[in-house]
Amino acid sequence: MSFVTVNGVQLYYEIRGEGKPLLLIMGITAASAVWEKHVSHWEKEYQCILFDNRGVGLSDKPEGPYTTAQMADDSAALLDALSIPNAAIVGVSMGGAIALQMSIRHPEKVSAMVAMCPWASCDRKGEAIFRHITHIKAHLRPEQFASFMQLLIFDKPTFDDDAEFEGLLSGQKGAALEAIQQPLHGLEAQAEACITHDVVAQLSQIKLPTLVIGGKQDMFVPEWMVQEVSDGIPNSELHLYN
Repeated sequence: MSFVTVNGVQLYYEIRGEGKPLLLIMGITAASAVWEKHVSHWEKEYQCILFDNRGVGLSDKPEGPYTTAQMADDSAALLDALSIPNAAIVGVSMGGAIALQMSIRHPEKVSAMVAMCPWASCDRKGEAIFRHITHIKAHLRPEQFASFMQLLIFDKPTFDDDAEFEGLLSGQKGAALEAIQQPLHGLEAQAEACITHDVVAQLSQIKLPTLVIGGKQDMFVPEWMVQEVSDGIPNSELHLYN
């Protein structure tokens, strides 16, 4: 296991594959291991850099609140610590918000960006969802919390597909067995970062090649949030899946 101290916190990271560097930034509640299905393909062509955000996994979990700007600075500092001048970045959900901040605050370190289910600002409903996630975390067992997050993230076709549904059940069982559970204060700190994230006015500063991905039926990160990101970034490409 590899660790590096940046911005006063120790981050766990892993490097897999060879080629051009690809920094992977995970979403709220999740450790870097959730990238596994993606990395198993990407590592064949890229040097994949995975890490646990502050507040989760094997990284430090200081008291919050956190901000996406702070976590973007963590990401940039990780590249510096690894002597990687710049990288393509892929961020999902909260990681997509962090990727936007990194592209704004550290453009010289980003060669291209894929923002998966990102948002540029959080409305009242979004804030209510994030706060409810923390309330649920405080009252449910890990497997029950995993089930709740699956209900937010996955749509009907996933539950209808036998193989996919078995994967969801397996994920719930795995959550119950995880040796390192995210503490409530870590989730609360990450949730504050999601709620306070607002880069609408800065999106036009992003000049690098950008692909924005979202779901038309996504309940967690609705289409309007993804569209707002794409509309704000000059010459970005948008893909909305059904």
